[in-house]
Amino acid sequence: HLRILPDEVGKMNLSLLDLKQDVLLVSQFTLYGDTVKGNRPSFIESAGSDEARPLLEMLADELRVHGLAVQTGAFGEHMEIGLINDGPVTVIIET
Repeated sequence: HLRILPDEVGKMNLSLLDLKQDVLLVSQFTLYGDTVKGNRPSFIESAGSDEARPLLEMLADELRVHGLAVQTGAFGEHMEIGLINDGPVTVIIET
């Protein structure tokens, strides 16, 4: 259980399971853009829909098994979401 949420003194020491937080799980292939060859990102290394959708669904199901409420976005669609980033931390988990 990834402990990336702050405890009572602000230390990254708690997981979603510890806090029983709700989860908004949204796929975003643009996080895997490669700019090694220039100024325009390439998404060739990103997983295709046939591979990525089952992985996202498997993650959502696993979170639900642990009693977490999970909402998902519309896979492969353009979406606008409201987001407040609290802190300077971004965690990338590669599969």
